[in-house]
Amino acid sequence: MSALAALEKTALSDLQDPRLFREYAYVDGRWVAATFDASLDVINPADGARIGSVPALGAAEMDEAIDAAHKAFADWSRLLPQERAAFLRRWYELIVDAKEDLAHLMVLEQGKPLSEARGEIDYAASFIDFYAEEAKRMNVESVTSHLPDAEMRISREPIGVAGLVTPWNFPSAMLTRKAAAALAAGCTVVAHPSSETPFSALALAELAERAGIPAGGFNVLTGKASEVVGAMTASAKVRALSFTGSTEIGRLLYGQSAPTVKKLVMELGGHAPFIAFADCDLDRAVESAMIAKFATSGQDCLAANRFYIERAIYDDFVEAFANKVRELTVGPGLSDPDIGPLIHGRAVGKQEEHVTDALEKGARLVVGGKRAEAGENFFQPTVLADVPEDAQIFREETFGPVAGFTPFDDEDDVLARANDTETGLVAYVHTQSPTRIARFSRELEFGMVAVNRTKITGAPIPFGGIKQAGLGREGSRLGMEEFTNVKYVCADTR
Repeated sequence: MSALAALEKTALSDLQDPRLFREYAYVDGRWVAATFDASLDVINPADGARIGSVPALGAAEMDEAIDAAHKAFADWSRLLPQERAAFLRRWYELIVDAKEDLAHLMVLEQGKPLSEARGEIDYAASFIDFYAEEAKRMNVESVTSHLPDAEMRISREPIGVAGLVTPWNFPSAMLTRKAAAALAAGCTVVAHPSSETPFSALALAELAERAGIPAGGFNVLTGKASEVVGAMTASAKVRALSFTGSTEIGRLLYGQSAPTVKKLVMELGGHAPFIAFADCDLDRAVESAMIAKFATSGQDCLAANRFYIERAIYDDFVEAFANKVRELTVGPGLSDPDIGPLIHGRAVGKQEEHVTDALEKGARLVVGGKRAEAGENFFQPTVLADVPEDAQIFREETFGPVAGFTPFDDEDDVLARANDTETGLVAYVHTQSPTRIARFSRELEFGMVAVNRTKITGAPIPFGGIKQAGLGREGSRLGMEEFTNVKYVCADTR
């Protein structure tokens, strides 16, 4: 056994709470084991070792979970808001107490550096904490009547069963951001985590059960997405579907949900521009660019994908950025490097493809550019300069540790180039000009704009994009309202 494999085996066997590692699905308050050989292996991306397996459930089991959630909805939705909040509060406390175990599980199945995994557990818990309070604030709104002898009011009611489909890159936070909002609103939940990272979701289900969330209120179904999610989209009992993932899969689920006219919340692909003007604070902008590119090893929908730097500072910016990249460490997540493994070989292949394409079209390799020595799923943090606009890396999301740079001279031109994408999730702008800040904040066609900083996310903010980056918002009061219907009542007062 290699030293790395021994380290990671120890990390799993030495969990303070071994019951957080569950090789089951969770349906109607029951832990469901695999039948016969119907299971899916979960692989550690750092070394290719098998961590464990989960049941490969299908449409029949999904229908069972939906029926359980539909049945549980009647009682859960009738609870007083403060009663639902108490369940969420207990769930939050249990997650905080289990932070180290949850972070270690995440590193094993997802690969991200340990410090980032710890940060994600904090982030995941923050949504439950937020919605435990927000549950008590979904109030009735009165309307001034325009009709004689009439009283009018508007209320929000829970929509019903919510289907949640979550990705592998943030396996805990993307689940709690959806589930806490839905549960706070009075909905029940059927969730399908990515098959690459199911153990984080199942550990959260274990803690939800301990928190006392009633059977059927929170279900986690493992299995092949085509079968499990297909049954979810087909069911008329699932009234809302929340999905985080690629734009391609989002379009597919959009079409599959049409016959039942579900309410959709979708956070899809990103293709973020990073724009730095000559008047920016160069050191601050370079540091911000590093975070924007390399968090989660670049496997983040918020990752900066296209770096547009004003020509007057272009060479200095690229040099400063490249010098910082040369200092980054690459290795398995439990050693807490700067860059961990990518999720699988296909992701590594995409980095190679984008680098090769850019170089063939005239880009200049500054740093990196090939697989790292740490293992098959590792790729060197890479800097490409003078990338042409028609290069693949400037036309589609890279989702890895490759940064492409190009200079610009004209403000109108860089704005048009930045907006030339159908995935308008987030954009980054660095400048000291108040008028430019105002203009770019207004004219960038993205759901979120970060000005002179990188970190903008959190439970209180409405996260989401425009165009083909998604529908609806997650987080904030708006995130809970996505799981509600609006009801208007007009009562005669005579």
